[in-house]
Amino acid sequence: MEFRAMGNLRIRRARPTDREVLIRELGQRRFFDDRISRQKRGLGMLLTAWRGSRPIGVLYLWLEDAEEPELRRHILGTPILNHLEIHPDYRGGGTGTKLIKGAERRLRMLGFDQVALAVETTNRRAARLYARLGYREWPHSTVRCYSLTDGDSQGAVEICWIMVKPLHGEGQVEPLQLQ
Repeated sequence: MEFRAMGNLRIRRARPTDREVLIRELGQRRFFDDRISRQKRGLGMLLTAWRGSRPIGVLYLWLEDAEEPELRRHILGTPILNHLEIHPDYRGGGTGTKLIKGAERRLRMLGFDQVALAVETTNRRAARLYARLGYREWPHSTVRCYSLTDGDSQGAVEICWIMVKPLHGEGQVEPLQLQ
């Protein structure tokens, strides 16, 4: 399913046949194996951004219950944008924003009222992008988030802000206070 062609940028759901080119261009074999498998089981959706035949970005739409207990407690049933990554040669060109907007459109079509994401507290650039797109920090503490990596069998742990965005109308969450 292709979401929308934007210039020569295409945003679409990953296909199982994309696996090898995604790994070659973006690395992270373990991540792509896991997310393509989850997508096949209907647990989420791996969105990909393509320039011609080259994948330049990905975003996973996590539709199952969150792994982190705090997220299950406070926003159960809320989809999570996970692992936004843009190839270094293409960062800053709007691809991340287009992936996020494509995911939000899909979630609205699926009937979701809000979406969440986690951003590492040291990643202020990403937090500013998300705030600009309407995401606001939730009123609870930071969360220990788990990141699937190729180099660690347990995955990495990051300290994250959780940001939430209503998909219809105005939200009730406060703006992110970057210090």
